[in-house]
Amino acid sequence: MEEFQERLETSPDGLTQDEATQRLSRYGPNEIAEHSTNPLLKLLSYFWGPIPWMIEVAVILSGAVGHWADFAIILVLLVANALVGYSEERQAGNAIDALKAKLAITARVRRDGAWVTPPARDLVPGDVIRLRLGDIVPADARLLGGDEIEVDQSALTGESLPATCAPGDAVYSGSIVRRGEIGAVVYATGAHTYFGKTADLVQDAHTVSHFQKAVLKIGNYLILLAVALVTVIMVVSLARGDELLTTLQFALVLTVAAIPVAMPTVLSVTMAVGARQLAKKQAIVSRLVAIEELAGVDVLCADKTGTLTQNALTLGDPFTAPGITADEVVLAGALASRADNDDPIDLAVLGGLSDPDALHTFTVTGFTPFDPVHKRTEASVTGPGDASFTVTKGAPQVILALAANKDAVGAAVDAAVNDFAARGFRSLGVARTDEAGTWQLVGVLPLFDPPREDATATIAAAADMGVHVKMVTGDALAIAKETAGKVGLGTDILDAEGLGDVTKDENAEVGRSIEAADGFAQVFPEHKYHIVDVLQQRGHIVGMTGDGVNDAPALKKADCGIAVSGATDAARAAAAIVLLTPGLSVIIEAIEESRRIFQRMNSYAIYRIAETLRVLLFMTVAILAFDFYPVTAIMIVMLAILNDGAILSIAYDKVQYRKTPEVWNMRLVLGISTVLGVAGVVSAFGLFYLGERVFNLDRDHVQTLMYLKLSVAGHLTIFLTRTRGPFWSIRPARILWVAVVGTQVIATLIAVYGLFMTPLGWGWAGFVWGYAILWALLNDRLKLVAYRILDPGGSGRAAVPAPSVEDVPAPSVEDGARC
Repeated sequence: MEEFQERLETSPDGLTQDEATQRLSRYGPNEIAEHSTNPLLKLLSYFWGPIPWMIEVAVILSGAVGHWADFAIILVLLVANALVGYSEERQAGNAIDALKAKLAITARVRRDGAWVTPPARDLVPGDVIRLRLGDIVPADARLLGGDEIEVDQSALTGESLPATCAPGDAVYSGSIVRRGEIGAVVYATGAHTYFGKTADLVQDAHTVSHFQKAVLKIGNYLILLAVALVTVIMVVSLARGDELLTTLQFALVLTVAAIPVAMPTVLSVTMAVGARQLAKKQAIVSRLVAIEELAGVDVLCADKTGTLTQNALTLGDPFTAPGITADEVVLAGALASRADNDDPIDLAVLGGLSDPDALHTFTVTGFTPFDPVHKRTEASVTGPGDASFTVTKGAPQVILALAANKDAVGAAVDAAVNDFAARGFRSLGVARTDEAGTWQLVGVLPLFDPPREDATATIAAAADMGVHVKMVTGDALAIAKETAGKVGLGTDILDAEGLGDVTKDENAEVGRSIEAADGFAQVFPEHKYHIVDVLQQRGHIVGMTGDGVNDAPALKKADCGIAVSGATDAARAAAAIVLLTPGLSVIIEAIEESRRIFQRMNSYAIYRIAETLRVLLFMTVAILAFDFYPVTAIMIVMLAILNDGAILSIAYDKVQYRKTPEVWNMRLVLGISTVLGVAGVVSAFGLFYLGERVFNLDRDHVQTLMYLKLSVAGHLTIFLTRTRGPFWSIRPARILWVAVVGTQVIATLIAVYGLFMTPLGWGWAGFVWGYAILWALLNDRLKLVAYRILDPGGSGRAAVPAPSVEDVPAPSVEDGARC
């Protein structure tokens, strides 16, 4: 301690105000610095990217050729998509504010030989502070001389019980003093504390969702296709001598046809509807993309305390001395406890009474509370018949040293205590005086945090769904193994201290051990972050549950962070999903619902790409081969409005969730889309041939014929893409059926009576419907063949390579001092 104080250039008398001022300018205030982003720049970032570029080009072209209706519609969709994304991210970005709110407001500091209470932000290394019962520790500090204190570090380390800290030990910013009073020397403030490092990890944790990556890939695919086709058309048209304005107008039509303008909106609405369903299951979604991520989670890192366990100390089966019953041991321990102290140990002992009314026959005439020196409580009791005796409970070694029968029971007590410790239990010795006033040890009480009743069944259900649950806890290895064994996780538990710090690049062997472990014990915040990072590097989609400040970095780093019931504000702000009911069972329900939502999004993506291909290829080939615009610009806009407007109802569709984690398999999505799209082009040219060459319709009527065909066939396609099996294998939701039929009735009436086009008549409309239905039946067969070829295993999951962790650097976090 003397060397420590010398290095900090301080003493137990503290600093002078002048020294503190100089150090404040050198080290900065004791607060967490925010890395803020300009809100305007953040909003503008949503207008940058492949799909926004395509939409912006369409807006410019619409204005250039004077198509103001198109201009307005596309511009509204562009702005709406940006505002929705911006608002979602802003609501989810409050983790740092929640962390800052946990810091103490003021501190008791010795300055110029006197005790003062400046704001906690003014603390500097070398300051001497005073910590009392109930205080939030304002900075990382090392304890000076005095009695031991108990510190609740659960929000920082995840430990379920208060830690006993002696002079010379470190206490951390954000922890709470539960018992005792002592002085301490500050050695780290602000961002250099463990609390500050946690905040830095939260700020540094940025994960691009698989949903965003999938949308990006779809956008890139359609952009390349559109650019190639538009370029070909522009060159051919200019070579033919077409007017520049006409060519530009066609470029607009093709661009509008190529842009999945409503795709971000439809997918967002699908996830928003799913979020409302999850809310009914007591799971609140703060970031919509978390729904898609949850569907793909294959590793779930679950916090032990309060998630797998009840977070309440419970009495186990006690060890009893010869001639003593278990009820007598518990009764003696209960008499040496007080409910009004609200002490978790006392409450656990009192809760272990088989008959709470048994206490009513005794009168406690004197009570000595626990203190760190004597390490026991003591009560003077008057029982039935005015018999007086004394009871005590406390550290087993202390109680055994008091007892007159220690020679007779000492070996058995030591064996019992060691057995309890190996199983992760805390032991309490209990003794009472006999008629002669001599202490007699009556037994040892084991205390533990029992598993939740639903934990075992929930973990089994998760395994059945392809999700491997790993327990993560700040508790000791013995406690972790005992709990893991009881909930059916397995007992391959790694001690997180062996992982080193997060600046270390784990070798492949350690990476494999992390991947194979059933859980992790003695975990600090940087370990949780590191565990999630290594698992992600090895190709896993990782979910993380937590409730404390210590969990916030890993919650934000994980693909899907889940704040459990009763979580701190920091954990809730960093998480993507917040649970309102305790335990893991609601997570299983959320996974099931998220996989249903994923199926709906996957169906829409295939449908949207297939329809875009169908229109693009058909129009391009028609122009090149026949020098004919098969549909007009207004027809394209009407197709987009009717089809994409109705397809929003897919958010309510009936689907079956899969028993394996879902991921975007772009090879399969693009493959199925291409097969259906090309088949649609073939069918479109078949109808074009019949209309123009067989039935000799003029080209104005052919355009109306093709408009109705593209509209009807397009919506029939959604019934094909929504199932992997035959289209009838899953009955569609009524709302989807009504939406599709309703919009196609409108499209048919428009074609029959000629709104913005040449009237077609009911006869030709019926012919188009029959033609489209026959091709839909054929396309359904082609879809089944395509699935068998592209995904013969039927998993729908792309093979994810497991990169070596040596190739991916771990996040860098500066080391801190540790108790």
